[in-house]
Amino acid sequence: MKTFKVMEVKRSIFENNDRQADILRQRLKKDKVFLLNLMSSPGSGKTTTLMQTIQALKDEMRIGVMEADIDSDVDASKIATSGVKVIQLHTGGMCHLDADMTKQGLEGLGTNEIDLAILENVGNLVCPAEFDTGAVKNAMILSVPEGDDKPLKYPLMFSICDVLLVNKMDTLSVFDFDLKACEERVKKLNPNIKVIPISAKTGEGMEEWIIWLRKQVNEWKDR
Repeated sequence: MKTFKVMEVKRSIFENNDRQADILRQRLKKDKVFLLNLMSSPGSGKTTTLMQTIQALKDEMRIGVMEADIDSDVDASKIATSGVKVIQLHTGGMCHLDADMTKQGLEGLGTNEIDLAILENVGNLVCPAEFDTGAVKNAMILSVPEGDDKPLKYPLMFSICDVLLVNKMDTLSVFDFDLKACEERVKKLNPNIKVIPISAKTGEGMEEWIIWLRKQVNEWKDR
């Protein structure tokens, strides 16, 4: 007979976070604020893609950005040059944001004058996928140099995202990356995901991404 209590802590943490995430989404809906959770591994071109996205949309909607990192304010400093409101979130060593952290970030950002809030999550393909941030949509970036096998290695990340941006398409001739194979692997995990090949550097595919995001924001506000 066991003389100690066994607690399923991980499950409890996730269940509580899911409740908090649902509450946050309800609040965002009431305030007509669209929250996008942008995830990727380090070096995928997340910040560059975000800068291009801001430039394309900042004249038609009010944008705020939350930059999440374990430390430093490098990305926030860069985003600030775009003219949109931005805050830096330091996670204190944690490799992800959960719903409560996101809520704190939104409160710091202020949503009274924001239509689109973008969370640039901590750069990795594991922890951020496990925690619902309360975002309306999840987006991720996979860069060509990372390889087309990443959906096989990190299936959860690809399963929970609504859109996949395959970035750095301008380097396709340099790296052994099979776009068709990558898309097939992703679709097997997540049949409803939208896959958009882009190059944030050259602008390739960015229009399709902007059209998709604009549509999501407008539909959320009109519900």
